[in-house]
Amino acid sequence: MWSYRLVAPYTFERSEVPARSPESLGDRQVLLRFLAAGICGSDLPGFRGTQGRVPGDTGRCAAEKEGFPIHEVVGEVLASRHPEHHAGDRVVGWASGFDGLMEQVVADGDGLASYDQALRPEHAVALQPLACVLYAVEQLPDLTGRHVAVLGQGSIGLLFSYVAKAAGAAHVTGVDPVDRTDIGPVFGVDTVVRAPSDRWVCHLPAQDKPDIVIEAVGHQVATLSHAIEAAATGGTVFYFGVPDDDCYPVSMRTMLRNNLTLRSGVTLERRRVLRKAGEFVRSHTGLLDRYVTHTFGIDQVQAAFDLACRPVPGRAKSAIVA
Repeated sequence: MWSYRLVAPYTFERSEVPARSPESLGDRQVLLRFLAAGICGSDLPGFRGTQGRVPGDTGRCAAEKEGFPIHEVVGEVLASRHPEHHAGDRVVGWASGFDGLMEQVVADGDGLASYDQALRPEHAVALQPLACVLYAVEQLPDLTGRHVAVLGQGSIGLLFSYVAKAAGAAHVTGVDPVDRTDIGPVFGVDTVVRAPSDRWVCHLPAQDKPDIVIEAVGHQVATLSHAIEAAATGGTVFYFGVPDDDCYPVSMRTMLRNNLTLRSGVTLERRRVLRKAGEFVRSHTGLLDRYVTHTFGIDQVQAAFDLACRPVPGRAKSAIVA
């Protein structure tokens, strides 16, 4: 079967590897035939050359794995040891080994769910990041009537903006160095700020500080500090971005004096929130058409990741299809 592997920073190589055996599946695992994948910002450090490790990986560094670093996948079930998934089903969710760039993918069935078959695979794969955003918003205070700011207006940040507005936020501010004036309002952003988060915070009047700040940038320490500094007294900061460092400095003086709440966490109850994502898109017609802005064939993996690494106005989600 075909597989992609990183052979150097920014460089994929396609090769043939042995097919997966249904007999090799562990309890509650599912064997999928690859249909589509989504490129997430958390995939890019590995593409750029960061070695890293994935959860449960005790072997070689993650960047040396076949199929790495994709985790957002849509596939057809070939074999299953999970009671809720059966051969022939089409499902969306997590490639639990972050090895989704292969013709056959083994995944934890608890991180997969069936989806509306009217969706094309390249659209269905967007249900995975949407599920993550919906779960995160469940952890926040009621957004009705609140001012919400989202730092980072990439594919995840745009979804946060859209979901916040749908949840009743009175005003959504989107902050990004890339010009999002064309696409931000489409995703519910009332004020589009083209600036790095530190510059935005420097010019933010006290009366305009948001009630809730969502850090959707990740991969750097400073943006969390900017989110904390930006939050209004009694506000909440949610750190969604992926940390590349184990320890982040936090101003406890600011946290204490402003009575702030800091939250974070990974997505739990994955099958439930994947279904919730499916229900959400059914009631928000056209969202996925606007969200998936670039689609690449499986022979264009290199080009897909090259684009994902470049800040391009108008780009939201990139998908790869078989």
